[in-house]
Amino acid sequence: MLPRKREGQGDVVEGETENNNNSNTIKYVSVTSPVKRHRISDTAAADSTVNDDTFAIRNSSGSSSVVEPAMAPGDSNHNDIDEDLHSRQLAVYGRETMRRLFASNVLVSGMQGLGAEIAKNLILAGVKSVTLHDEGVVELWDLSSNFVFSEDDVGKNRALASVQKLQELNNAVVISTLTTKLTKEQLSNFQAVVFTDISLEKAIEFNDYCHNHQPPISFIKSEVRGLFGTVFCDFGPEFTVFDVDGEEPHTGIIASISNDNPALVSCVDDERLEFQDGDLVVFSEVHGMTELNDGKPRKIKSARPYSFTLEEDTTAFGTYVKGGIVTQVKQPKMLNFKPLREALKEPGDFLLSDFAKFDRPLLLHIAFQALDKFISDFGRFPVAGSEEDAQKLASIAANINECLGEGKVEDINPKLLRQFAFGAKAVLNPMAAMFGGIVGQEVVKACSGKFHPLFQFFYFDSVESLPAESLDPSDFKPLNSRYDAQISVFGSKLQKKLEDAKVFMVGSGALGCEFLKNLALMGVSCGSQGKLTITDDDVIEKSNLSRQFLFRDWNIGQAKSTVAASAAASINPRLKIEALQNRVGPETEGVFNDTFWEKLTVVINALDNVNARLYVDQRCLYFQKPLLESGTLGAKCNTQMVIPHLTENYGASRDPPEKQAPMCTVHSFPHNIDHCLTWARSEFEGLLEKTPAEVNAYLSNPVEYASSMKNAGDAQAKDNLERVLECLDREKCETFQDCITWARLRFEDYFVNRVKQLIFTFPEEAATSTGAPFWSAPKRFPHPLQFSAADTSHLNFIIAASILRAETFGISVPDWVKNPKMLSEAVDKVIVPDFQPREGVKIETDEKAASLSTASVDDAAVINELLLKLELCRNNLPSGFRMKPISFEKDDDTNYHMDLIAGLANMRARNYSIPEVDKLKAKFIAGRIIPAIATSTAMATGLVCLELYKVLDGAHKVEDYRNTFANLALPLFSMAEPVPPKVMKHRDMSWTVWDRWILKDNPTLRELIQWLKDKGLNAYSISYGSCLLFNSMFPRHKERLDKKVVDVAREIAKAELPPYRSHLDVVVACEDDDDNDIDIPQVSIYYG
Repeated sequence: MLPRKREGQGDVVEGETENNNNSNTIKYVSVTSPVKRHRISDTAAADSTVNDDTFAIRNSSGSSSVVEPAMAPGDSNHNDIDEDLHSRQLAVYGRETMRRLFASNVLVSGMQGLGAEIAKNLILAGVKSVTLHDEGVVELWDLSSNFVFSEDDVGKNRALASVQKLQELNNAVVISTLTTKLTKEQLSNFQAVVFTDISLEKAIEFNDYCHNHQPPISFIKSEVRGLFGTVFCDFGPEFTVFDVDGEEPHTGIIASISNDNPALVSCVDDERLEFQDGDLVVFSEVHGMTELNDGKPRKIKSARPYSFTLEEDTTAFGTYVKGGIVTQVKQPKMLNFKPLREALKEPGDFLLSDFAKFDRPLLLHIAFQALDKFISDFGRFPVAGSEEDAQKLASIAANINECLGEGKVEDINPKLLRQFAFGAKAVLNPMAAMFGGIVGQEVVKACSGKFHPLFQFFYFDSVESLPAESLDPSDFKPLNSRYDAQISVFGSKLQKKLEDAKVFMVGSGALGCEFLKNLALMGVSCGSQGKLTITDDDVIEKSNLSRQFLFRDWNIGQAKSTVAASAAASINPRLKIEALQNRVGPETEGVFNDTFWEKLTVVINALDNVNARLYVDQRCLYFQKPLLESGTLGAKCNTQMVIPHLTENYGASRDPPEKQAPMCTVHSFPHNIDHCLTWARSEFEGLLEKTPAEVNAYLSNPVEYASSMKNAGDAQAKDNLERVLECLDREKCETFQDCITWARLRFEDYFVNRVKQLIFTFPEEAATSTGAPFWSAPKRFPHPLQFSAADTSHLNFIIAASILRAETFGISVPDWVKNPKMLSEAVDKVIVPDFQPREGVKIETDEKAASLSTASVDDAAVINELLLKLELCRNNLPSGFRMKPISFEKDDDTNYHMDLIAGLANMRARNYSIPEVDKLKAKFIAGRIIPAIATSTAMATGLVCLELYKVLDGAHKVEDYRNTFANLALPLFSMAEPVPPKVMKHRDMSWTVWDRWILKDNPTLRELIQWLKDKGLNAYSISYGSCLLFNSMFPRHKERLDKKVVDVAREIAKAELPPYRSHLDVVVACEDDDDNDIDIPQVSIYYG
């Protein structure tokens, strides 16, 4: 039992006292381009006329009606950030940016596909209000790109028809509509205005007003015209960017500083420095040269991986002794935007996306101006397939080009202008999704100053997505269908291929929801022959709702795939979709069998972990199916096209594994908060999950458990038994006071006694075997804490620890636990034994050590003794006693899990003088939360769907495809052709990873070997899975030569071949006649 004070008694009863593989979803693919390969980690608000509690729907007559929005729980105060809902977004933006967003009013003008996408992303982000403006009515044509419209909406005002479905995305955002002509004075109600369908003349008028307004109103103009798109940003004459990239300030641990002019600063080689020349840094905790601890930012130069030069004369400073942290100071940046009328004439540097199209932006700058003049002159868009209209547009463009003088384009590229003219009226869904992500992010930047704005023009095209064969003008004619806009760009033949596609989408989370919306609007799998199969074994949680936009709060707890499929079918009722709840892996190959894979046209990954991606990649390789891969990480996203025989596969290149801190660092020598949180998470799982589970394993079957421990007979088995015995004997809790006693003694053990023992074993003046100071960087010398009930962080630790301990023992928690006075009194009853450090205690210092358990020669004897004690304890337990293991759940702020982990980590940080973190930051690190926002997700899926057109057309070359890496924070776009697969050659044969050799008619091993011999290949080893079927070195294996390969596999490898499969795959090791190893494809042996 636990020691405690008794009334009027002071005697002391002596008491004595342990990886989620949630890999980053983003994979950085090789891109062949001049861009360096990137590897992926104050609102001046005008008074708003929109009331926080209502949204107004204005009709065309100018009257308005006011509708009370249905407020979601917790939405009453919009400035209170709902951390359960926005946790992934908070991990990207932080609280201050979110608060600025919550105070921002935004206008989105033009509610075709692009406007709807932008509005969706802003509403999910949680701005204060979004006003939708559109004077036009819904046409069937709009259904190609706008997910909020249905055929029932045709003829209604676009803005009014959008309100209800957009409001469902986030009840905390006030959504209003404007359906009459805008005046520039109305723009003063907004911090940012976005125009997606406006003439240049009107845009210049509005932009001038916004640019000169006090304070300036951020102005964004964006268009998507067929496979062409543009964005223009003007955030005013002086716009301050508070955080240019969103990355955490870089830090380094100092090893030495010279007394020089300039001074050389060297850092420990624990991690490479990420500083750049010109960065400003501050110093702290420097011993000796204390002059640097004044907090003054200092400029650095000659930045190297582990050192830099400080632009400062330190010759008169004190001599550096030890310690010190150097931290980058992120500086605000002032941007001077030009208004649109000036920027049109002097656009400056364009933001490039594809270095294969280096000269394309200026041509498109001219083309979009030519289109505006065409519409102004003729009152309409060019007609798809009309050579006459294309010629008129080209002529206007040529005239504009001539007026540019020395800056004119040499080649006006009539073919490109023809493609531009043909698709000019169409808003395509993938383009709207991509630009909706880009523009949505720019609005966030405008409202918050977070991330570097797009400065100022961006142009993009994806003409490679057009069908490989030239089309007849009749192919573009509208069919009076919802896909007419798409047909006007790609023709009716490709539309038929889209509709008849058999698609497998793996995952229906954030990426999955966006993909489903895109596919439904494109008409993919909407034909009589088409079928879309989606699978996801996860259920909807509240934190999903901020970006997985097909889900609503009433869907929480339901299967993601089922809800997403239903929502996608409501976007396009013709969608042929089947939703499954199976995880894709070896265990479900009976569901996703050979027949299933063979029927597929294409596979789309919408996954959040690398292992699942690698499995799907192997399946696609095997069945030779195209795989469209993408991932996001905060504002970053990437896409990778895996095309049979044209590109390398996903698994061909991998990022290096994340660096893990050595176990001894985490356990005894932490030097950053990540180490403290890693330790805290490990202790949480050991105390509250693993040990109770171990107790239950023992109690469920004591004989079998004892036998397994004796058989193991190692230090780990001994440790397990000691923890079980502690739970059932010395630390057994029967009342809530016992739980408080346990928590108080845990505090003493963790933050006092262990530290005392550590600094007793390694005093501050201790030296290593080489004579160097033991406590040199990066090690930090710790100090024990003194428990105080007056310290709220100490009491909070006791509350969380005692409540969770009570939960594991099934003890009810009294209400008084949250009363500080009563809790302090309960803690005061606990007797805390004196602690004396002991000689000879082994503390692991080897960074390569994989375990802290120390083996001993008498482990077996100790195990026997522990089992005897356990048996005595078990006999004293109530019948059927079991503990309740607690699995860590980061997304429930009421369960005390994060309170305990943050408490453990921060008390430990206090021991080592490491800056502490709040519970939210602790949740991001300990919960391994992947930062996620809707904008980068939307962009990634738009880019993938532009590639989907190429895949389903089926006639494109590798140079037509694009892999993309983008960082919306910078912003940076890097697109390049995929890397082709490595080609192996032998004699007159060649093959790649995509090839599989097939041998039919149920051959014997001898026939297989001879078949390879005929190709000049000498097979010396044949294996099935991990089992060797034949090896020429083993004489007995020759007895198998005349047996059927399938029979040998069944007999030797115990292969259980399912009835739906008619072949097995073997790996054959071969040499050529010169004894050189030849890596041949997998060989499929057909026996059915």
